[in-house]
Amino acid sequence: MKIIAGAGTFAAALGSAGTHWIEHLRVPDLSVGTYSIPAGSTDDQTPHTEDEIYVVTAGHATFQAGEERLAVGPGSVIYVAAGEVHRFTDVTEDLAAVVLFAPAEYSRSPGSR
Repeated sequence: MKIIAGAGTFAAALGSAGTHWIEHLRVPDLSVGTYSIPAGSTDDQTPHTEDEIYVVTAGHATFQAGEERLAVGPGSVIYVAAGEVHRFTDVTEDLAAVVLFAPAEYSRSPGSR
């Protein structure tokens, strides 16, 4: 067992106004981290090679995947299939989300860790 301290807590990027990612846990079949986006910032992530689940813990934004756009806030749980183009837009309040990758992030990428 492991308590994942700090998961889902907003954290600003050091020295910039951009997004912030911290990985809290990594095992072969799963990784867990917190993704933070300050209000007004741009989410410029690219599709991942692993399935993802986002659990929004703070803030408000719009989540866009393909042509679909949904308002999200604390308690929103979003599934994104591997390879699907997606991002948060219109971040109106500092956003934080616990992100779960299965298998672990980048484990399917060429030259993975």
